[in-house]
Amino acid sequence: MKQGTYRLNILAVVAIGIFLSGFAGSAFAASPQEKRNEIRKMRSETLAKLYKVHPLARGDISRAVGYAVFSNIGVNLILLSAAGGSGVAHDNRTGRDVYMKMISGGVGFGLGVKDFRGVFVFSSDKAFKQFVESGWAADLQADAAAKSGEKGGAAAGAITVAPGVDLYQLTETGLALQATIQGTKYFKDDELNGK
Repeated sequence: MKQGTYRLNILAVVAIGIFLSGFAGSAFAASPQEKRNEIRKMRSETLAKLYKVHPLARGDISRAVGYAVFSNIGVNLILLSAAGGSGVAHDNRTGRDVYMKMISGGVGFGLGVKDFRGVFVFSSDKAFKQFVESGWAADLQADAAAKSGEKGGAAAGAITVAPGVDLYQLTETGLALQATIQGTKYFKDDELNGK
């Protein structure tokens, strides 16, 4: 490896570390109840935005076994990328909320910071339980185009990321027509769930 490339990689790792420590530092500043309140507020805002840009999503979510809403902030520096976020999974049958975290990292060329929201819709009880109870890792590339209409039984505007799991991904400009969630891990937030 050339010395210049080595230095750029070290710089990228340090920058990502600083980014993630800043993200974690702001999370430590609030009490668990304040964090839960912020996550619920983010959920309400995200769902309102989704329903505005894609009204049919309201029906998909209300008919689902459950859904999960996440806010994700990511940074891409030179050849490395990292992201972290939080969210809440909601069981439509019981009304129970489960607070969760997400983290991802990978290799990709570019510079910049991404801020997007994801809404997972679970049509399968098995998929919802696995997501909430065991966590979920998106190890495979989920870089699919959004489905339209009733084609393939998929919700219009949603991206199927696993059996029984569709994803609506929102950016500042609206509904994303494709999404990449490779290398992302979703898991329970023990602190916010009182464990």
